[in-house]
Amino acid sequence: MDIRVSGHQVNTGEALQTHVETRLGSIAEKYFAKALSSHATFGRAPHDGFTSDIVMHVMQGLVLKGRGEAQDAHVAFDRAAERIEKQLRRYMRRLQDRHVQTAYAIAQEEAAYTVFDAGDSEEEVPLPDAPVIVAEMRVDIPESTVSDAVMLMDLRNTPALLFKNTGTGRHNMVYRREDGTIGWVEPKSTP
Repeated sequence: MDIRVSGHQVNTGEALQTHVETRLGSIAEKYFAKALSSHATFGRAPHDGFTSDIVMHVMQGLVLKGRGEAQDAHVAFDRAAERIEKQLRRYMRRLQDRHVQTAYAIAQEEAAYTVFDAGDSEEEVPLPDAPVIVAEMRVDIPESTVSDAVMLMDLRNTPALLFKNTGTGRHNMVYRREDGTIGWVEPKSTP
């Protein structure tokens, strides 16, 4: 597995890099024999503390993110690694409970978005109520059940996930509400 360690305004010494490589390597070996890559980034936190962000590409389409904060860089990294390990443990438990080998169905659709030109600022003045669309990105829309979509949303560490419901064949969305509960949007069926 490819493991990268970087720091923003933080010097990552050899001891910290060795600690990161050892811990991420053991997590990957425990859950996935062929994890693709990991990137641990260290930065400064308020009150002379440290932050640690981990992005782990476990397999195609499965990206885990963890964040930790502490007064020591090693402790901040350990907290982020614990979050990654907890996500992987939940993921593996759900796979074993359902006797499923993959987290999402093979059939996926693609959705894309494109960068739009804001136009010449001399010719047109945009309305304050109409924000400029800056960019779009290409993403895969997984085909899954609602509970699997919630699991994917947690694993990807995103606030919302658009998916194709395997039960209805229609596009649905799950999202995390401000109170911590999960919301589910399903289109109204036409008679």
